Amino acid sequence: MPTPGMEDHLEQIYLLSRTKGYTRVSDVAEALAVNASSASKMAQKLGESGYIIYEKYGRVSLTRKGLRIGKRLLYRHQLLERFLKKIGVPEHQIESEVEQVEHHLSWSTISRIDDLVRFLEERPEWLKEFQQWKQQAP
Repeated sequence: MPTPGMEDHLEQIYLLSRTKGYTRVSDVAEALAVNASSASKMAQKLGESGYIIYEKYGRVSLTRKGLRIGKRLLYRHQLLERFLKKIGVPEHQIESEVEQVEHHLSWSTISRIDDLVRFLEERPEWLKEFQQWKQQAP
């Protein structure tokens, strides 16, 4: 299983390579606000672990395994954003909150959050009732 750092890089590679099918280490470094040498070292690790095909000074593309994991990581990130919005976390805090919790929740917990978010999306009246309750709660 990838480490949190590997997950961040895989998610970003997935995001950046969705249109062209590949990206470059420099693009990943810029998107994650890390230096190029750190992104390059991580790309080597991801390549050795079978998640990407990494050409030194060249393109980075996901393997089938990397594509599957990258897609899952992006879904987790977006799900947590949706969840935090639903429960009323201020918009300016959501991204940093997601970054803090996404690597610390098990996939079974993510699945339960997914169930709850889908439930609330299918029953907007329950979400509205929750929001009203929240405004009245001490």
